[in-house]
Amino acid sequence: MSTPSRIGPNSIIQTVGALETAYGRQRTEELLTSIGQGHWIGNLPSEMVEESKFHALVTALEKEIGESATAGILKESGERTAKYLLRVRIPGAFQKIVKLLPSGLAFKAFLFAISKNAWTFAGSGEFGYASKPYPNITVRVTYPSHPVVGNFYLGTFTALLRELVDKETTIRPDIRKEGSAIVCKYACAF
Repeated sequence: MSTPSRIGPNSIIQTVGALETAYGRQRTEELLTSIGQGHWIGNLPSEMVEESKFHALVTALEKEIGESATAGILKESGERTAKYLLRVRIPGAFQKIVKLLPSGLAFKAFLFAISKNAWTFAGSGEFGYASKPYPNITVRVTYPSHPVVGNFYLGTFTALLRELVDKETTIRPDIRKEGSAIVCKYACAF
């Protein structure tokens, strides 16, 4: 039997934080309890978590508050995760070097670097990027989930690329279910 894939705890920590920003602490706690996710109240993870826990939270949220509201929460959660990564995980020296590069080269250097640790956010899924025919990022979510989960990655990549590659970066997402997977394609422009 294989070991369940794990992802970073910020997937849950920042999603709960985004909920608290949107709804306030009391309403968030009531919401988490009502959707069977009350175990996160005052007990946020501090280590890698099984990806199933994040996807269960996403699925329960979408069922309770709807796709649009969940998409907004997950996008903010991704933005918060990017801020954490910039503050704690991506070395300052690397950030300074990447910011000095032309946008296209900065995109390639940054995504090459994060591809080495892509499992921390892709879990059992796959991560890829290319610069031709245009800069793009792909995350293939293979764990059973809902397409709304792609907004988490959208928020993360948008915030990271705006900080490290070009402040004017825009991303056009194409998030869809393909068979049993969710394919999240992000066309980047800067």
